[in-house]
Amino acid sequence: MKTKIVRIEEENIDRQAIREAGEILKAGGLVAFPTETVYGLGGDALNGASSGKIYRAKGRPSDNPLIIHIAGMDYLPHIVKKIPEAAYKLAGLYWPGPLTMIFEKADCVPLETTGGLGTVAVRMPSNAIARALIEAAGGYVAAPSANLSGRPSPTLARHVIEDMDGRIDMIIDGGEADIGLESTIVDLTGNGAVLLRPGFITREMLEEAVKEVAVDQTILEGEAAGAPKAPGMKYRHYAPRGNLVIVEGAQDKVIGGINSRLKDHRQAGEKTGVIATDETAALYRADSVKSLGLRRDEMAIAKHLFRILREFDEEEVQFMYAESFEATGMGQAIMNRLLKAAGHQVVQL
Repeated sequence: MKTKIVRIEEENIDRQAIREAGEILKAGGLVAFPTETVYGLGGDALNGASSGKIYRAKGRPSDNPLIIHIAGMDYLPHIVKKIPEAAYKLAGLYWPGPLTMIFEKADCVPLETTGGLGTVAVRMPSNAIARALIEAAGGYVAAPSANLSGRPSPTLARHVIEDMDGRIDMIIDGGEADIGLESTIVDLTGNGAVLLRPGFITREMLEEAVKEVAVDQTILEGEAAGAPKAPGMKYRHYAPRGNLVIVEGAQDKVIGGINSRLKDHRQAGEKTGVIATDETAALYRADSVKSLGLRRDEMAIAKHLFRILREFDEEEVQFMYAESFEATGMGQAIMNRLLKAAGHQVVQL
C-alpha cells in the first residue's frame, strides 16, 4: 500500500486535503491524524470492517477497545444508550479536550470497535485538524494511537511514518502534539465515576464536576486481569525496544544506584540511556542521557516522554533507567506511562 503524507497547519487548514481524508475514511480506509494528545489512527467507527483494519495495522489485540472521536455533543446521543448528568458536567468543563468518557453503547456501534464490550469510549478532541477530519468523515472516527501496538505513542508525524508507512492510506502531519500523553479516561457506566487512565485532566480536575471519583487500581499497580474496559489497561504499552527500569528513592541514592548499574553495563559492552530532569541530567554517566525538562514542569515532562523513548530506539540503546515522579496530579499520568513502558520494573533504593 502507498501511504500518502500531507502537511496541514492547524491555523490554516487545507480543506481540500481534509475532504480527501474524509472520503478515505468513509470508504473504509485508514488515516492517521494529529490530536492535542498524541497522533490517532482513524477509521470509520460505525464500520466493523474499518475497526478490524485498525487492529491489523497496529498489531493490536482485538479485545483492546478503541475510542470513538466525535466533533460535537450533538453526535453523542446516537452512539450511547444514555447520557448521565455527570457526563454533561464533565463535557461542560473539558470537552473539547483530552477527556474520554465511557458509556453503555448504542446498537449502531459495532463490537469490533468496542473490543467486544457493551460499553463505548468517546472523546471530543480540541485539535482543529482532528475536528475538521471527523466532520468530513461523517462525525464518528475510531482512533487509537497511531503506533504499532506496544510501542511509544507518536507525538510527531515522523513517529507515525516510522510505524505506519505502507500500512495505511494517509498520514496527516499536523506538527508536534501539544500534550504528549493520551487522554484521561473515566468510566460513567456504574453508580459513580471511575478513573481508568490518568492524563492531562487529573482526578482533582474531574472532581470539580463530579463529587467523588474512584481510581481503578490497575493504574499504578499493574494490568487488568480480564477484558480491558479502556485502552491501556491490560497490555504492555509505550515500551521502547530496550529494557527500561524505573529507580525510586532519595535523589542522591537514585543517582548513585543508576550510575553503579551503568558501570556494569559499560563493562559488558552494552549501550545505556537515562531519563532524567534538568536538575540531574549532568550527573549521569550513560551513553545517552536525556532530560524531560525541569522536575516542576509536569507539562514539559509529559510532552517529551514518548519522544525520548523513541529516540532511545533510534540510538539502539539496550538498557535504560528512569527517575521516578510523584504520582499526584499530572505526575500520576506520567508514572502510569513510565510503569507501562517499563513493564512495571521498579527498583527501590
